[in-house]
Amino acid sequence: MNVAERKKQTVVSSGVSGLDEIIRGGLPASNLYIIQGAPGSGKTTAALQFLRAGVELGEPCIYVSLSQTKAELEAIALSHGWTLDGIRVEELSASDSINRAADQTIFQTTELRLDETRKTIESAIEEHKPSRLVYDSLLEIRLITGDSPRFRRELIAFKAFLAQRNIVALLLDTQTYETDRTGEEVDGLAHGVIRLDKSLEEYGGVRRRIEVSKMRGVPVADGYHDMAIREGEGVVVFPRIVPGAAARTVKPQLIKSGVDTLDEMFGGGQESGTTTLVIGQAGTGKSTMASLYATAALKRGESVGLFLFEERIETFFRRSEGLGMALRQFHEDGQLIIRDFNPNEISPGEFGQIVQQAVNSAKVKVVVIDSFTGYLNSLPHREKAVRDIQSLLKYLARAGVLTMLIVAQHGLLGQGVGIDVDVSFLGDTVLLLRIAEHEGRLRRSITVVKKRHGPHDLDVRELFIQSSGVTVIPYNPLPEA
Repeated sequence: MNVAERKKQTVVSSGVSGLDEIIRGGLPASNLYIIQGAPGSGKTTAALQFLRAGVELGEPCIYVSLSQTKAELEAIALSHGWTLDGIRVEELSASDSINRAADQTIFQTTELRLDETRKTIESAIEEHKPSRLVYDSLLEIRLITGDSPRFRRELIAFKAFLAQRNIVALLLDTQTYETDRTGEEVDGLAHGVIRLDKSLEEYGGVRRRIEVSKMRGVPVADGYHDMAIREGEGVVVFPRIVPGAAARTVKPQLIKSGVDTLDEMFGGGQESGTTTLVIGQAGTGKSTMASLYATAALKRGESVGLFLFEERIETFFRRSEGLGMALRQFHEDGQLIIRDFNPNEISPGEFGQIVQQAVNSAKVKVVVIDSFTGYLNSLPHREKAVRDIQSLLKYLARAGVLTMLIVAQHGLLGQGVGIDVDVSFLGDTVLLLRIAEHEGRLRRSITVVKKRHGPHDLDVRELFIQSSGVTVIPYNPLPEA
C-alpha cells in the first residue's frame, strides 16, 4: 500500500497516547486486532482507552468480559478517574456456560459451552450494534475449545461475523506462546498484533515497552518503544525518536557564550546544530559552563531547555545567582524550560519525547543535559542508553539546536581519571576542564580538545569562576619557589 492509498484508508484512534503515531495515524477500520501481554502489562487499561475514544465520538461500544467482572473493570477505570459510561459491559464466565448446559444434559461438553458463549456474545452484538468491541480474553476460549483446530475455526467464524458488521475489535490475550503453537495461528488471523512487555530490573521500578509486531498495510515504526501506565492517563507510549522527523536542517549559526576570550577558543563561537561534551572532574566548572551559554542565549531572546539529573532546580538558581546570572525571571516567563528528574523515574523514550516537545513547542535553541553521567546512572542498561541518546542528538542537530552534555570524570584532583562509558564519539566539540593543586592553590584550566566544524584554539587556558562572573585568560605556569 502506497502513501496515497494509506491516506484514503479509514482509521480509528487507539485512544492510547503515542500509539497512533507508531501505527501512522490509527487502526485501519473494520478489522480485528490482538493485544498480547503478561498479567499486569496494561492490556485492560489500553482496551478501556480504546473504547473511551469511541465513546467520545458517540460510537456504541461493548466490552465482552470472560475473565473479569464488571466491578473489577469499574475499579480499574476509577483508578484513573474514569467511568464506564457509554460502554456496555457483557459479563460472561465459564460457570455461566456450564450451568446453562446443565439444564440440557448431564454431560458438560466443550461444544455446548462454546455454543452458549458464542450465542450470548453474538446476541449482545446484534442488540447493541457496536462500532468498537473488546473481547477479554482469548485464554478462556482456548480453554473451552480444548484443541488448536477448533480454536482456530472459532476465531475465523468470529472474525467473519465482526467484519460483516464493520466492527473494530480488540482481542486481549495473555498467552506467551513459548510452548504453544496456537499463538502463531492467532497472529496470522489478526489484522494487527500489539505486544505489551513488562520487566523488573534488579533495582528500581518496572520497565514497560510496547511493540507493534504486525499491522497489515501499515509501515509501522517497528521495534520496542518505551511506555508507562500513569494515573489519570492510562497507558502512555513514547515513540522512539526518528532523526529524519526533525524540522528541515537550518543554516548553522555561531552561538556565543558572552565571554569573548572563551568564544575565541572556538574560533568565534560554537555552532548551532552540534553537540558539545563538557568533560571534567568535580569542581572544574562544568555546570557553570552550561549556565554561561544558557544565560547568553536567554539574553539574546532565545529559549533554552535545561534537564537536570543531579542538581535540584533551586540549587541551580542559587549557584547561577552566585555568579551573577539571574535566571529565575526567564523561567517564570517560560523562556527557560527546566526539568529535574529523580533516579529511575524516567525511560529513555520518555526523556527523548520531553526534549523533543520542548524543542518543537518553545523553539528551544540551546539544550543542556546536566549531567549526562547522572542520566546514564539512572538507567539499567547504560550502553543501550548511549545508543538512544545518539538518535536524540541527531534529531536536535537537524533542528539547529546546540546541545551541551555535562560528563563527569572520576576523582577530584590529579591525572589518570576516566569515564565509565566511552561517549566521546557523541560530541562534535569536546571541552575539557581540569583542576590541579600547585603551591597550596587550586587552579582550573580549560581546553578545546576537539571541534569538528572549523578551527579552534589548542592552547590551555586558565579558568576563573568568581562572583563577578567567568573569566578565561592565558595559562601561565606559576614561578618556581
